[in-house]
Amino acid sequence: MARKSAIPPSYYGEPHKFDPTFRGPVHNRGCTDVLCCVIFVIVILGYIVLGTVAWMHGDPRKVVYPTDSYGQFCGQQGTPNANKAILFYFNILQCANPTVLINLQCPTTQLCVSKCPDRFATYIDMQYNYRRNKSYWDYYKQFCKPGFNNPDKPVSQVLRDEDCPSMIVPSRPFLQRCFPDFITRNGTLTVANKTNFKDGHGKVRSVVDLRDAANKVTAMQQGTESGITSLLDAKEVGVKIFEDYASSWFWILIGLVISMLVSLIFILLLRFTAGVLFWMVIFGVIVAVGYGIWHCYWEYSTLKGKPDSDITISDIGFQTDFRVYLQLSQTWLIFMISLAVIEAIIIIVLIFLRSRVRIAIALLKEGSKAIGCIMSTLFYPIITFLLLALCIAYWAVTAVFLASSGEAVYKVMSTLPDCKYTNLTCDPETFSQSNVTKLCPGSQCTFAFYGGESLYHRYIFVLQLCNLLVFLWLVNFTIALGQCTLAGAFASYYWALRKPEDIPPCPLASSFGRALRYHTGSLAFGALILSIVQFIRIILEYLDHKLKGAHNAFTRFLLCCLKCCFWCLEHFIKFMNRNAYIMISIYGKNFCASARDAFFLLMRNVMRVAVLDKVTDFLLFLGKLLISGSVGVLAFFFFTRQIPVIQEEVPSLNYYWVPLLTVIFGSYMIAHGFFNVYAMCVDTLFLCFCEDLERNDGSPSKPYYMPPGLHRILNKTDQGGKKYAVS
Repeated sequence: MARKSAIPPSYYGEPHKFDPTFRGPVHNRGCTDVLCCVIFVIVILGYIVLGTVAWMHGDPRKVVYPTDSYGQFCGQQGTPNANKAILFYFNILQCANPTVLINLQCPTTQLCVSKCPDRFATYIDMQYNYRRNKSYWDYYKQFCKPGFNNPDKPVSQVLRDEDCPSMIVPSRPFLQRCFPDFITRNGTLTVANKTNFKDGHGKVRSVVDLRDAANKVTAMQQGTESGITSLLDAKEVGVKIFEDYASSWFWILIGLVISMLVSLIFILLLRFTAGVLFWMVIFGVIVAVGYGIWHCYWEYSTLKGKPDSDITISDIGFQTDFRVYLQLSQTWLIFMISLAVIEAIIIIVLIFLRSRVRIAIALLKEGSKAIGCIMSTLFYPIITFLLLALCIAYWAVTAVFLASSGEAVYKVMSTLPDCKYTNLTCDPETFSQSNVTKLCPGSQCTFAFYGGESLYHRYIFVLQLCNLLVFLWLVNFTIALGQCTLAGAFASYYWALRKPEDIPPCPLASSFGRALRYHTGSLAFGALILSIVQFIRIILEYLDHKLKGAHNAFTRFLLCCLKCCFWCLEHFIKFMNRNAYIMISIYGKNFCASARDAFFLLMRNVMRVAVLDKVTDFLLFLGKLLISGSVGVLAFFFFTRQIPVIQEEVPSLNYYWVPLLTVIFGSYMIAHGFFNVYAMCVDTLFLCFCEDLERNDGSPSKPYYMPPGLHRILNKTDQGGKKYAVS
């Protein structure tokens, strides 16, 4: 007698009954989740209004160009500052004040200049040397206020009125601002080989003071505490990377085209030799990883006896030349251990899940036939890509215009420490007639930041959050539309008794039309649930970033737990949404009913689902790995000039790993795009297959729609599932 299940079948819904009229996706269907569809349309219209309002109030020049103390953009064409694209701080030491990060204002005059200073000098030294050589003033005055041409004015009055800077230091442009040109020599920080300098007020200051002030400015501009020296080093690396892209973009493009052709050839071969090809992929990956383990061991044993090879990676830190790491024995040891773990996982999966691997390959073989009959599905990801690009572009433009929507705010800046008007809002047009100039001599009304007091300006941050949430909703809706469209097309294939004769004409276009016409509300509903979870995850990541310096262990632990829980929730919702969209494409029910039916169907076949889904993903991942790895190896030999035939064509590069990693990542994403269609096909066929087992029994009156080969494999490998059925 068969053993009874602990959970009755009705707990997860009744199995589907035989229906002689059922022939796949239902054609007579109505609109679902109409309320959510209406809300979705209203939100899109509101999003368009938000973008329009942001466009009316925003000015991207505020983000692109730095602004001087007079509210003028540096480097803007058609203005007096057209040829002055760099912002210069009169006294950057003033920026070391802790209030800089609170007021977001450096209390010194900021001027647009055409180039940064290249020498140390003070106004006192200039005035002394000017009487002997006019060229001193000609150089110094380019860093003074426009129109000031009185080098004989007393130094005290010049510094009080901030007509000219008290000093200038050798600088270089970064973020379109002049920062001291720091160089570390033998562990000592210097500027132009000096560790000390005159500040123009009779004091000798340390270069460290300049670094602290520059760090405050970069923190104010970037919202981080990164040091200016590390940022300048990063800029140099960035320039070199840009140069590498500029000289190798053509070959990167060729590499991506090759990966696309390899992916297409791989999929076409799957159409005829899916079983053999996937076994070849599996054993090919095993052999390749095994060779990698042997090679890493050989390199490790070779380097172990050499001097300086036992230095650890943490000792040398980050190096832009990756070849440095290859000279360390620890690098090859890490590679060897990582590859050994990967090899062990692959072998364990094959040993313990070999029967499930056979079913997964059978499903992939059937998926190859389905894609072969509906080849247009391979090109649908292009539509998804274009829609996603449109969403990303609109979100980015709206975010920039929102960020630049503020009006110029001017505040009183005074060199007197006891001026009570300092940091108060002022009007530059009427400031000269106010009492402030009398009570605080030398004070100025200078540009501070962009802001505003209107209702719109007060809720800029809220509007940015709304922009992000709607962006996530639109992105997830676009992905949902693609999944539902592909599912409908592949379901039409499965439920055709005679393939391909009974497949309806234009299954992909018909499925796209049904999804958009009848189920926009259902797709939007599922996308909204996922978007809210992703939105919460982004907020948690933002809080985690802000609280990194906090020493409260409980807060960090709680935040870590929340991030973990929402990560799991997001992946569960993605899994359920995917299967719900498949049921929507077949039966045309609303989102909740489809999600429930999909969940119950999966739970009634939980032993198959638990392993088969991940085994299929694993096989597809191996395929992506093989394609990206093959193209990556070819790119490595090319960019390292190891292919004699085309050695002369290789461009000169600063870092060969820049185009190499780009080709590998791009190849993986291209293969991922093609194999995503495969994954959706397999998921759809699997759900249809589970329903087929419930609806039919294989008799002439109730024939299976699955191919005989798949049915034979299931009979051999899945007989144990019947033991748990109710007798």
